[in-house]
Amino acid sequence: MIDLHCHILPEIDDGAVDIGVSVAMARMAVADGIGTIACTPHIQPGVYKNTGESIAAAVGLLEDALAEAGIPLQLVIGADAHLAPGMLGDLRSGHIPTLAGSRYFLFEPPHHVVPPRLHDFVFGLVTGGYVPILTHPERVSWIDSQYDLIKQLAVSGVLIQLTAGSIMGQFGRRAKYWSERLLSDGMVDLLATDAHDVTNRRPLLAAAREAVSRRFGDEMATRLVATNPLCVLQNVILSDQRAPVDEQRIGN
Repeated sequence: MIDLHCHILPEIDDGAVDIGVSVAMARMAVADGIGTIACTPHIQPGVYKNTGESIAAAVGLLEDALAEAGIPLQLVIGADAHLAPGMLGDLRSGHIPTLAGSRYFLFEPPHHVVPPRLHDFVFGLVTGGYVPILTHPERVSWIDSQYDLIKQLAVSGVLIQLTAGSIMGQFGRRAKYWSERLLSDGMVDLLATDAHDVTNRRPLLAAAREAVSRRFGDEMATRLVATNPLCVLQNVILSDQRAPVDEQRIGN
């Protein structure tokens, strides 16, 4: 499995607090069946001032630590970029790194407020040659009233990434409900851990993958944690397999 959203880098945001936690997260991920992790610390003006250059340096140091510990986990560069003016220019300059140098990048919307003209903003990124990946929309507070907006973003070329823990109920009933709704409506492209530690926000995908497989079919489950993430890392276009799911046909 491939995890495209993980805060495994130490002392760089609100993720791993030190290199020991980073190594423990890597060991846990490998034991769960994850072979590749995208290191995606926050980039948020005035809060987390990470850059493509600083993230690449941190990834190199963690790679050395994993090699010394004998942990067979591949790391790639990325970021969890918060929406901000100038994002297109920051992508082009490399200040915001894309996932493994591809056209794909993670963007995190505000949790409690819908950004004005979000669709127009994102459309500008798409026409600029990038493929935005909307992170954990099932967890934003405004999804209840703006579900159609998320659908519009998906139609406009935005990929949708769910958090594994949401499917497992770790973020409450509401996030679980919207996860299942998005999956049922055939709008989900990627499943990731959004892990921050080894206690509360762990780098685990297998249980959520199995939950998706049981309810929506193994083909979808494999696509979300393996096929589509690999396409992202290889910088190729995802197959258009979005469609509402007939759960009665698949079975529970």
